[in-house]
Amino acid sequence: MQIEIKLFASLAQYLPDDAVRNVASINVTEGATTASVLADHGVPPEHCHLVLVNGVYLGPGERKVQVLHDGDTLAIWPPVAGG
Repeated sequence: MQIEIKLFASLAQYLPDDAVRNVASINVTEGATTASVLADHGVPPEHCHLVLVNGVYLGPGERKVQVLHDGDTLAIWPPVAGG
């Protein structure tokens, strides 16, 4: 099945080479979770601050159990500082 992954700021380095403007379409196995997709791409979980699936926030405890579905969009931002 295919999902869209969006990795922003410092996380963009973990996107596949064919990514365009921080977005890539990737194939994942049936039953893949948000956490498993991130692990497959080498994204450190501690660098994933804001995680959205189809625009809905996932807390850290939900990321290991949230199963992705064909056509889902997974968007992730690292922690940011400033003010």
